[in-house]
Amino acid sequence: MVGQDLKNGLLPAIENYRTTRLFDARPVSEDRVEAVLEAGRRAPSAKNRQPWRFVLISDEGIKKRLEDAAYGQEHIGSASFIVAIGTTNVDYRMPNGQLSYPVDLSFAASFMVMQASADNIGSCVVTTYDELEVKEILTVPYSMRIVMMIAFGYPAEELPPKTVTNRKALSGIMSRNHW
Repeated sequence: MVGQDLKNGLLPAIENYRTTRLFDARPVSEDRVEAVLEAGRRAPSAKNRQPWRFVLISDEGIKKRLEDAAYGQEHIGSASFIVAIGTTNVDYRMPNGQLSYPVDLSFAASFMVMQASADNIGSCVVTTYDELEVKEILTVPYSMRIVMMIAFGYPAEELPPKTVTNRKALSGIMSRNHW
């Protein structure tokens, strides 16, 4: 249990984060959009390689096509904007043999989502879609990957504060010095 003296900084925002799947029609201002992208740009990456490419989508026709490519997920089409996050280096492996881009791009996505949340902008990370179709829509080179898309916008409804959580207790997922 986190003590009251530690309940400042980012932890309260993380505790209260809610995925948004229903957006209203208000546009997000360009300076807020830029802040979201800047947060992703500043994310850490393995060896500072920054293997990401962010495709900003606000065109209504393209959003609708992406919604179709995402098997009808309506929050894609109704979002104020979408950021498709791709990698520019699908082959780089860390010294342990693992691909670096899934970790690197997850950092960038998390930073974007937290920046949006700080500006009262809702978000939903989307990883279920036809990648080849998304790449065609966004004219992504064949050798690159689109790893995820994030839909952003103002929530269409005010969600009640979180009062009950179904998160596992820290004591159930953590140990010290050994498994």
